[in-house]
Amino acid sequence: MPTRIRLQRHGKKNQPFYHIVVADGRVPRDGKFIEKLGTYNPLTNPATIELNVERAAQWLKNGAQPSDTARRILSYKGALLKHHLQVGVDKGAISQETADVRFNEWLQAKEAKIAAAKSENDNKLRNVKKDRLDAEKKHNETVAAAVAAKRKAAAEAEAAAKAEAEAATEEAPAAEEAPAAE
Repeated sequence: MPTRIRLQRHGKKNQPFYHIVVADGRVPRDGKFIEKLGTYNPLTNPATIELNVERAAQWLKNGAQPSDTARRILSYKGALLKHHLQVGVDKGAISQETADVRFNEWLQAKEAKIAAAKSENDNKLRNVKKDRLDAEKKHNETVAAAVAAKRKAAAEAEAAAKAEAEAATEEAPAAEEAPAAE
């Protein structure tokens, strides 16, 4: 039975979520599987991957062939490295302790790299939000200044119209008094 390590799609339309499974190569993509090794969520940044590295390495040792995407995920999480080191231990090239030390060093370096990328991404998002807020404040200030200028112009026009009306009412009684004086 040719076993494959592959992804099984779940989630809604345009919201993929995958299970990493070991399945017979002849069954459909979302069909029956032998064992679930983990999950993969590509929507987060960086992608969220939960994987049982021990079991994945064991399945690789037993001859399971990963699909292209599953191979990248296994490499990213260190299952392929663990399998490689275990083959070296089985052949007697290195000891189990040396293999464990190498794997743990690699794992710590990888986690540090991921944490740095995550913090850099968070800083970028924070800066983008800050820039947007600053741009919005600047735009609101220009709009407020334009509105204030319009209101000031309208108030001046209203004051001028009121002054003209008062001048016209003062001239009108003076004009009426003038004919009466004759």
